Amino acid sequence: MFSFGQILSALGGQLGSAPALIHGDEIVDWASFDRRTNALARAFLAAGAEPGDRVAHLMRNSPAYLLTTAAAFKARMVHVNVNYRYTGEELAYILDNSDSAVVVFDAEFAEVLGTLRARLPAVKLWLQVGGTPPAWAQSFDAVSRGPSDPVPADHTPEDMLFIYTGGTTGMPKGVMWDQGVIWTVLGAGAPLPGMPAPETLEAHVAAVLAGDARRRLLALPPLMHGTGFLMGIYALALGGTVITTAARGFDPEEALRLSEQHNPDVTVIVGDAFARPLLRAIEGGKGRLGQTGMMISSGTMWSPEIKAALLQHCPTMVCFDAYGSSEGLGYGASVNTAANADAPTRFLHDPNTILVDLDEATGALRVITEPGVPGRVARTGLLPRGYWKDPEKSARTFVTVEGQRYTMPGDFGVLEADGAIVLLGRGSQCINSGGEKIFPEEVEEWLKTHPAVEDALVFGVKDETWGQAVTAVVEAHAHVTEAELIQHVKAGLAAYKAPKQVIVVDKCPRAPNGKADYETARRLAEAVAA
Repeated sequence: MFSFGQILSALGGQLGSAPALIHGDEIVDWASFDRRTNALARAFLAAGAEPGDRVAHLMRNSPAYLLTTAAAFKARMVHVNVNYRYTGEELAYILDNSDSAVVVFDAEFAEVLGTLRARLPAVKLWLQVGGTPPAWAQSFDAVSRGPSDPVPADHTPEDMLFIYTGGTTGMPKGVMWDQGVIWTVLGAGAPLPGMPAPETLEAHVAAVLAGDARRRLLALPPLMHGTGFLMGIYALALGGTVITTAARGFDPEEALRLSEQHNPDVTVIVGDAFARPLLRAIEGGKGRLGQTGMMISSGTMWSPEIKAALLQHCPTMVCFDAYGSSEGLGYGASVNTAANADAPTRFLHDPNTILVDLDEATGALRVITEPGVPGRVARTGLLPRGYWKDPEKSARTFVTVEGQRYTMPGDFGVLEADGAIVLLGRGSQCINSGGEKIFPEEVEEWLKTHPAVEDALVFGVKDETWGQAVTAVVEAHAHVTEAELIQHVKAGLAAYKAPKQVIVVDKCPRAPNGKADYETARRLAEAVAA
């Protein structure tokens, strides 16, 4: 195992003028990447931060994000992602909870941070990206172009990174990962899955310099989301290139332009929230996917019909649905190519992924081996340490099953006869209507098979008759009636799963990373009902 700090320090400036970061039309080559990350690492330490301290990233996608991350890793400091949609109190919470010693932020957040900094005495250095910084902050650009001698550091695979996740309830919590574990789970530098990985750091660097392991990655989600971030740092550790769009929000036309221009080996999305707009832009003649080798989605369900439609436009591409979470990686994968374009989403997995339920007689978790029996998905093997400063939540998520430690973040699924897992959804969102359990994701996916429906969110609302009434907020690109959509669900699913109410909106509420914002959707429904 190696840490990302070890790898990036070992690569140094040896890749020269090869691009490390492409942001719209801006390019940062590897020589500049090495100098600037060295300068930032030196500034972090000069300000009084120490190895093991946290570096908060309050930024939209830009070169500054991964420059900051690489600098933190070189200084043996810990990445902390901060959702740029957070309000003042949420920002105060995450910066305080993480004990961040360095905060790097976009200029647009200077005003709110100025009101909070007196409450954050642990912060030793504030760096502003863009604009003229206030008196209490320094210019990221100026600091990153300062003295750039490498920082001496005794890196180890146990150097950490945090992924803060909002989850479904409560305040965000930081998942503590060893960098060496992440590196290994993502592939450890192996040329292809299943092939041997380099055994030494020197062998990995030699493979990178020979051009064997480099990768062009088009990262479309926000880097503050785990999917884009982890794939981004892995691409950099392979000596590759991370490409991001310059638009403030997701712009499918710019994404297609960059795809045609750079022909990425891998494009990262998060489910239908990114795949559908890409497909609509292609169908509207706004661009093509170029020679994209693989499109990877993680973090939310990706509809089979959208995969099939994308494969019609790029038949050489592989659609890779990676099942993972902030609390665990590698649960399983569902792969579609032109040969099985419309195959349903079934996650194949290794023996480290299991389904469990509670044995009522013993009170212990037991492994489910029977097909068709719902249970919670769990995984053992290379796992995070737990949640930062939260042993209670750690104990609920990182559990012991038959003497083995597993992560069990809350997804439900069923086994098929061949052992594949079909996901049902998150138990925390499960609807109990008239005594029947209904997983919202199943109804959402069926609603999205209607030709007029662009997106859908399904949830339960309090109801005197049913306990909870299944309710849907739907985004449609053509006229469709509530009755028509309810009947569409009844034609494909059990009638009790059909929504009692469907509300058509201009846009389904989702976070920038594509994840569903059920609370906002529920408020929309309540407003209509009122």
